[in-house]
Amino acid sequence: METTALTPLGKILDLLLDAICVVDAEGRYVFVSAAFERIFGYAPAEVIGRPMIELVHPDDRDITLRTAAAIMDGRPESNFQNRYVRKDGEVVHIMWSARWSEADRVRIAVAHDITALKRGESMRLALHAVSEAAHAAQDLPTLFEQVHRIIGGILPATNFLAALHDPAGNRVEFPYVARAHGPAPAAESLAADARIAEVIRNGRVVRLAPGASTGPEATHWLGVPLQSKDGTIGALVVEHRGRTGYTDADSELLQFVATQVSTAIERKQVQAKLHHLALHDPLTDLANRNLLRHHLGSILENAASRNAHVALLYIDLDGFKQVNDRYGHPTGDLLLCEVANRIRGCLREHDLAGRIGGDEFVVLLDALAAPGLGVDIAERIRAALGPVFHLRDHQVGISASIGVATFPADGDDGEQLARAADRAMYCAKHSGGNQTRVAADLAAMDAAGH
Repeated sequence: METTALTPLGKILDLLLDAICVVDAEGRYVFVSAAFERIFGYAPAEVIGRPMIELVHPDDRDITLRTAAAIMDGRPESNFQNRYVRKDGEVVHIMWSARWSEADRVRIAVAHDITALKRGESMRLALHAVSEAAHAAQDLPTLFEQVHRIIGGILPATNFLAALHDPAGNRVEFPYVARAHGPAPAAESLAADARIAEVIRNGRVVRLAPGASTGPEATHWLGVPLQSKDGTIGALVVEHRGRTGYTDADSELLQFVATQVSTAIERKQVQAKLHHLALHDPLTDLANRNLLRHHLGSILENAASRNAHVALLYIDLDGFKQVNDRYGHPTGDLLLCEVANRIRGCLREHDLAGRIGGDEFVVLLDALAAPGLGVDIAERIRAALGPVFHLRDHQVGISASIGVATFPADGDDGEQLARAADRAMYCAKHSGGNQTRVAADLAAMDAAGH
């Protein structure tokens, strides 16, 4: 058969939108119509004599060879689907109608490009899956992982990351990073990555191609903003290496995904805020009674299994009522916030401070190497509260009365420890204030009859 068609029939074949392909018994192209180049990217002269299977996507080659063998056995095929790799590296989906001509010893097939149909179907399913994930995910890392898996099926996303902007520090954090090449970024200033900074600052899509390089190592980058009612809160970024860059359709898809993710982030943030408010004092942001009670029960259970020591500190401010009476409640509230900050500064990372009302504070000290360390930290707190507080136009001085109870010496459970620490604190206060009293010392005095 001729490789170029000059006959009227050949001219008609070249006018068809579908490609006509003729393959010999050895699987080599002997004829392709003009539409072949539009669909597959190769001119007819580039494929004549070339094995058909070389153009098939590697994952579809086995089923393609089995189907070709069945056709050659006399079983025509009218809707076989497989994928080919275009000359430019893009994957195309093809639906074939084919039959075997025994007289000519060739397979004659018609190739219909269904890539757009497949992409539309994949996008519809993917967008539905993203919507479901956004509503069902228990946490953001899980959501980002699911989103990466979903969109990775319809657009190149070898690298995928979610960036969230912290306006207070003008920093970017990365709650999810999946990278096949290059190191995972750590939290950094917004200006550290100009591409992400442009997405977040301008709230717009940024699509970057590698310039003149179009080889297999060329890097393509696409970032879209995560938008909330208050503005841009971050960015979703996909990146891959290859010949084919990101398209307008890819941008639209990722923007839809970003909308779903942004809604999920806002919902999670609201839930987290409500959860935080339920467990923290609204004025000082220290733990409230509920969180202290839960945390105390947990650390006592762990301490009992490890034979470890735990200390409970009750702190009451000396002279706080006079501050309120003299300067007013706004100044008193400001003082309580500054006291909370100073207490925090005296604690270890895993210790917990709380406010249980008025000017009373509680500190839980976990995993103490020795019982006496609780008293050491209590004295550190008392010393930290000694210097004058500079509160707007006022300079205020206060002190603290602190009671210390230690597990297991002063109690086997949270209630016993709380009573012991509270009693020690009141003893310190009634003895003139600005001192630390230890529950074990009071118990010894009781035992001695004093």
